[in-house]
Amino acid sequence: MTHIFVSGCYDILHAGHVQFFREARALGDELTVCFASADVLWQHKQRRSSLPDEHKAAILASLTMVDRVVMGHGTKHGLDFEEHFLRLRPDVLAVTEDDQYGELKRALCAEVGARYHVLEKTPPEFEPVSTTQVVRLIRAPSHAPLRVDFGGGWLDVPRFARPGAYIVNCAISPLVSLRNWPYRACAGLGGSGAYALLRGDDSVSSELNLGVGWQDPAIVFETGLCVWKSGPRPRLELKRDGRMLAGRMALLWTGAPHDTPSVVQVDRDYELIERAGSLARQAVVREDLELLAAGVRTSYRVQLGEGMTPLPEFSEALACKYCGGGWGGYAVYLFPDQSVRDGFVGRQGVLAVEPYLRHCCEPNE
Repeated sequence: MTHIFVSGCYDILHAGHVQFFREARALGDELTVCFASADVLWQHKQRRSSLPDEHKAAILASLTMVDRVVMGHGTKHGLDFEEHFLRLRPDVLAVTEDDQYGELKRALCAEVGARYHVLEKTPPEFEPVSTTQVVRLIRAPSHAPLRVDFGGGWLDVPRFARPGAYIVNCAISPLVSLRNWPYRACAGLGGSGAYALLRGDDSVSSELNLGVGWQDPAIVFETGLCVWKSGPRPRLELKRDGRMLAGRMALLWTGAPHDTPSVVQVDRDYELIERAGSLARQAVVREDLELLAAGVRTSYRVQLGEGMTPLPEFSEALACKYCGGGWGGYAVYLFPDQSVRDGFVGRQGVLAVEPYLRHCCEPNE
């Protein structure tokens, strides 16, 4: 009889674990699964266990391919199972190709004459998922805001960052969810950052991997009216609740989709972008709507200088600009008060939006 032994955290069981157990069991006649105790999980990964140890043991034991379940209490990194391994003296220790403790485990196998067997990666039966991804998805909110930006856009792209410069933006409602998205696609409102957040992904890394900036995921996670320091990663300098913008913002659909990655290399006036961010920052500090409008108008000058199509004029609007830098999508308009804004909202393709601040006690669901 060939005795197979596997070990791991197995904190949140998923189909990838089940497939691994099945393939390990196929190597012999008996399979022992050792999982790291809650204490080991905390000591080695600084993570709380998702379930009490006895519940986890019962779930593992219920799997048809598992013959024995033991719990690892050892303090050596990667060898929490050592006591059980030396006691049971299995024939084979099965590991995955990406096991980080191969050298230590090979030495342990040599002590008992066991074979160290690396299971080759086989096509997954389901889309691969990690425990970390599962945890992020559990923690992900059910709804998220989108955003409008007022000044300093492009200075959140790491290669365009400028020391001492600022990016100013505001989270907005209506909120979006994976089932309800009340905005047009390719809108220039940070939708990709919100989508990543709702799916439990690392939304900042997702945006940076596209070659664009971090402001979208930063503001949809932080919410409020925010001033960020230009740089390779988000650094929040100042946050307000956005009350100064209540009843004063509307979006106009320009009729063309927004696509930031395709225009990253377009020539633009970064000195003027930095000036717009500085004006918008001063506006947030002073809670001055007129000064914020000056920052927006400066941003719009940059966009026209790139060659973007002039936006429809509305004489009573304080300022307007394209949202984001993708030559399309929505444009944000600022108004002196709600009555003027509401008069603009009656036009085709116009949507009223409000500043959004998540309260600390607000539930995800």
